[in-house]
Amino acid sequence: MRDDQLLRYSRHILLNEWGVEGQERVSQSHALIVGAGGLGCPAALYLASAGVGHISLIDHDHVDVTNLQRQIAHSQARVGQAKVASLQAAIEGINPDVRVSCYSQKADVALLASCLPTVNVVLDCTDNFETRQLINQACVQHAKPLVSGSALRFDAQVAVYDIRQADAPCYACVFPPTQSFEETRCATMGVLAPLVGVIGSLQATEALKLLSGIGSSLQGKLMLFNAQHMEWQTLSTARNLQCTVCSPFRHQALS
Repeated sequence: MRDDQLLRYSRHILLNEWGVEGQERVSQSHALIVGAGGLGCPAALYLASAGVGHISLIDHDHVDVTNLQRQIAHSQARVGQAKVASLQAAIEGINPDVRVSCYSQKADVALLASCLPTVNVVLDCTDNFETRQLINQACVQHAKPLVSGSALRFDAQVAVYDIRQADAPCYACVFPPTQSFEETRCATMGVLAPLVGVIGSLQATEALKLLSGIGSSLQGKLMLFNAQHMEWQTLSTARNLQCTVCSPFRHQALS
């Protein structure tokens, strides 16, 4: 590690649980962030500032003026740009040592299959159920830890799904793909701007803990937050032994 990097990351290195070894693990790691919006922006900026060596970004959208209320990595000057390019510029402005790979397209089976083999952690910062299921399925197939977040109106949730642990559920164990519900998005329902910052920051926190090897993750827990009343609730989640998504891959993930 270079002298300038020791200085840059000194406040993390000073943490006994982190140290130089933890920083080196983080600097050699690769994080995939799917979604460069309200959750992806703070998550990416904190991972970059912490020195994650390689960050890959997937998002098919472009920066719109309505995004600027909450998507803190974008700016008025970059309205109309691809979100991944705008977020890349913000990352490089914070930490030019971070390698950034951009995919300005929708996350589909083929793209996820090509990206996941080389990543160490995946952050789901998307806003629709179908894409979340695709991301979870890819993480299950490649045995990659998934840090999931969502936010709408004043309510949000964050969780970690890591099937490398025998008793850990995958996203589909908790939210079955066959579950039917009305899809709602912030474009029609609204969302409190700082709420996505809170959850995106928590996603970055969980990702950094997984990458550095410190602490315990939210695996097996679903953390709920209501910003209007400032209420936190943590629910326990369990593996579904009949889950059609993760059950066929359990032996492979644990071997």
